Amino acid sequence: MGRSLRSTLLSRRSALKLAGGSILAALPAAGAARAAAKPIVPSRGINLPGWFDRGDGVAPSEPVLEKLRQLGFQTIRLPINGDLLSAGDTTTLRRIEAGVADLNRLGFSVLADMHPSESLHTALRQDFEAGSQRAAEAWMALGSVLANLSDETVYAELLNEPPLRNDAWLQLRQRLAEVLRSKCPNHTLIWGPSPSQGIWEIGETPPLADDNQIAAIHFYSPTAFTHQCEIWDASPLARISNLPFPATIETSRVQQSIGKLRAAGDEQAASLIEEQLATPWTEAAIAAEFMKLRRWSETYDCPVMMNEFGVLNFCVDAESRRFWVRAVRQAAESNKIGWAYWELDQGFGIIRSRGSIEGFDDAMIAALLDDSNGG
Repeated sequence: MGRSLRSTLLSRRSALKLAGGSILAALPAAGAARAAAKPIVPSRGINLPGWFDRGDGVAPSEPVLEKLRQLGFQTIRLPINGDLLSAGDTTTLRRIEAGVADLNRLGFSVLADMHPSESLHTALRQDFEAGSQRAAEAWMALGSVLANLSDETVYAELLNEPPLRNDAWLQLRQRLAEVLRSKCPNHTLIWGPSPSQGIWEIGETPPLADDNQIAAIHFYSPTAFTHQCEIWDASPLARISNLPFPATIETSRVQQSIGKLRAAGDEQAASLIEEQLATPWTEAAIAAEFMKLRRWSETYDCPVMMNEFGVLNFCVDAESRRFWVRAVRQAAESNKIGWAYWELDQGFGIIRSRGSIEGFDDAMIAALLDDSNGG
């Protein structure tokens, strides 16, 4: 997800249909063979924002982490705000090192995800050189921390949802990879396509020239379903509610929602639903996207994971939410794609509070971890 719930939604405004363009549009004739063994792709993960991506971040309690591990979660994706890092700020760097070490001790692999602030996003868009320098300096500081941690269980994610054109991102991606390799020669690098890390964007993005990498995509399609009732801006998503999954344009609840919006004069929101339902919202449609992603992975000989997916819990019905989550998770697993759900305990979350083992959503956890069929 983005820097905050508000900014993540803003960053994903272009993702307004289930299969926005073909993943295979830019596939080469064949992938280059690599001699080195492929990295282990982390999976069965959960994102844990609100700890090291803000100055007043709160750590989860150890009983919560222990319960997550006992349930079967294996990976924590840990968003980190580079603006909080500097080579001389040993306090923050030591906190991060201790936090990651604790997660490893409890049996989790950790994705150290450079999650840019609004300020860094603006800098990258408006002054590429200055923004790139800030990102590189953040990784110089954080790389010194990761160098002290296991290269088997700690992964370095170069930049979440890089807000750049593809050519600029490839240039910055290479620079950040070089910074990391100078500090962490054996840690696995993770990167995603720009600008939204959408599944449809990866076809235009070749891998790094590095044997130890994983490509990472995000999946929130269709956003009219996954982001209905978001409350942070004037987006039409904020005015959409009561949409089920699965659904087609003929589904009665869909027609009722469109009719209600049009009666209120909200053509923008009504048209958005119709646009996204040009492709029916079904388990089969999701599975088809992940089959394409697997072909990209096989063509480029590059492992892939989905390190964000989720449904906002503000107004969706629980059964539809669980059905979508299960369908996406199973499509990933069926195509050898690792996953990490967004998120632990905020708007997309699966528990009430990171401080208490009370309030776990057992049905959502089953949708993520249970291999049986059903909702």
